[in-house]
Amino acid sequence: MNLASNALCFGDGLPATGAPCHVTVSADGLRMGPVKGSQLSEESVAFVGMSVTAGGLDHDQLVVSWGGGTSARTVYLKEPALIIAFRRAAPPTLLAHLERAAEQVRRARHSHRAWWGSAVGVVVGLGLLLWFGSDLIIEWAVARIPVQWEQTLGETVYQDFLSKETVLKEGPAVSAVQEMTQRMTAQIPNNPYTFRVSVVQSPVVNAFALPGGYVVVFTGLMKKAESGEEVAGVLSHELNHVLQRHGMERMVKMLGLAAVVSILSGDQQGLIGLARQLGLELATLKFGREQESEADVTGIRLLSDARIAPDGMIHFFERLSETDQARVELFSTHPMSADRAKRLNAELAALPKQTPEPFTFDWKTVQNSLPASEPKK
Repeated sequence: MNLASNALCFGDGLPATGAPCHVTVSADGLRMGPVKGSQLSEESVAFVGMSVTAGGLDHDQLVVSWGGGTSARTVYLKEPALIIAFRRAAPPTLLAHLERAAEQVRRARHSHRAWWGSAVGVVVGLGLLLWFGSDLIIEWAVARIPVQWEQTLGETVYQDFLSKETVLKEGPAVSAVQEMTQRMTAQIPNNPYTFRVSVVQSPVVNAFALPGGYVVVFTGLMKKAESGEEVAGVLSHELNHVLQRHGMERMVKMLGLAAVVSILSGDQQGLIGLARQLGLELATLKFGREQESEADVTGIRLLSDARIAPDGMIHFFERLSETDQARVELFSTHPMSADRAKRLNAELAALPKQTPEPFTFDWKTVQNSLPASEPKK
């Protein structure tokens, strides 16, 4: 029997965003049961030892907590009928908790009315600024998005994309990309991201990064590169799009007012839902000239810090822009211009002179291991 979810359970071993669950009220306490696809096990808890507060964005949920340490559990009750049943069954020892929760609701509703009255004007103003493409407002909004939100958002789109593709799980190509990634990410100070890089079988000469540290490299790119240093150059560029949060900035600009409202109201699921509507568009976002330049400069510095020959990035971009621009997708999102190449060469000349350390893999062996044809759909 599949029960419908009427609550959200939190605790050790459960997802950070909570596990949907079905809660029933008895004379002695609560009983939590899993719903279809939930990671929760059946559990009963007596009223004794519970604490109760009001919670949720509108303080319209009853938050019931018990236990401590790794056994601590919290359940958010939202359905009015379930909350009424809880109030009626609760013993006198919980009445003071329930009264405080009711007072929290009254205060919150009063402050919400005042807040929304002033916030409407602010949001409309922000929306107009976003409409006209104010980079400062976009940066302001993105700065208020927690990295955890960004990671959840990116992972959602990443998994949706990979589910439709042929992903290489092992082999020389996967090991080579992992080695490149580890060499570079080890040089990033205070890195808030756990980067995940996948190699996808496709003739497309491209790579892309999603918010939160999720990167895809196509085998077509690896076949076209003449060295591991060239692929590392593209990969470094993509890693720095993530580190500079360029994807989040473009996403907020595309979504406009709806994204700002979700950010201001703390609506994580609303923002993720909006991002899922964009789907693969997030992977093909066209970055602005300043964002491309910033990813170039920070990318070439990261290569140098990792002792990977940084001129590989320049050679690869220059070579493809001259010979294959008409059919290489890399340049639909990463257009190479003479000015951009000149800026990269100037940055390279200004870097401290270091002796590059070669990779442990043989590039020809890596290329020879790549699938020879497109995956069957």
